[in-house]
Formats: sequence, C-alpha cells, structure tokens
Amino acid sequence: MSATNSTPKRGWLADDHAVDTEAVLAALDDTACRAILEATSEESLTATELSEQCEIPMSTAYRKVEKLTDADLVEERVRINTSGKHATEYRKCFDDVLVSVDGGDVTIEITKPDAEADAGTYAVADD
Repeated sequence: MSATNSTPKRGWLADDHAVDTEAVLAALDDTACRAILEATSEESLTATELSEQCEIPMSTAYRKVEKLTDADLVEERVRINTSGKHATEYRKCFDDVLVSVDGGDVTIEITKPDAEADAGTYAVADD
C-alpha cells in the first residue's frame, strides 16, 4: 500500500514554500516532461510504464521524473506488490501553474490538489 508523502492543501502554495522558478520553467519547456505530466495526471506510473507510454528510453524517463520531482511537479510514491517487490511510481501533484511577469520579475504559483481527496489513496499490485 502506498500513500502520498505530502499533505498538500487545496489552493496556492504559501509564500514559505519557495518555488524554484527556473526548475519549473525548464520542466514545462521540456517535451518529454510534458508527456510525463500528461501520462501521470490520472494515474501513478513507474518509470518503466512511463518509458512505454511516452515512448522514451528508460534512462530518459528516469532523468525527466527527477527533473519534475526537483521542480515539485510530480511526487514519488511506493507501489507495494503482493509478491514483495515494490516499485517507485510517479504522479503529477498539481492542478495549475500560474506564471506572472511583472517588471521583468517572473513569479510562479502552483495550485495543489485537495489533500482530503488524496488522503488514504493506496496502490496495491498483484505482480
């Protein structure tokens, strides 16, 4: 069984949660990262599943999920298999990204999903 590692609250991230603007923009500018975000918007997927669904090499899938994790756009979860072999899976962890430009300053605000809707979400596989 797996659960979300964080307890995000619905709405904009608080000011005390610094968003790495460059990391977010770099991830959103990357075609493979956008494909991964689309693939993980409805379900959590392992790097192998992402490689297959997004038609990218495994090494690329791992690099891109690391880039997305560093940008706080996907979260890692553990998929517990009844066989005892566990796998790391990834899921998009935001609803919206708002980019504002004011006088040359770029600000990014990220909305997180409702914590209650995600609480108690578990994944168990029979592999």
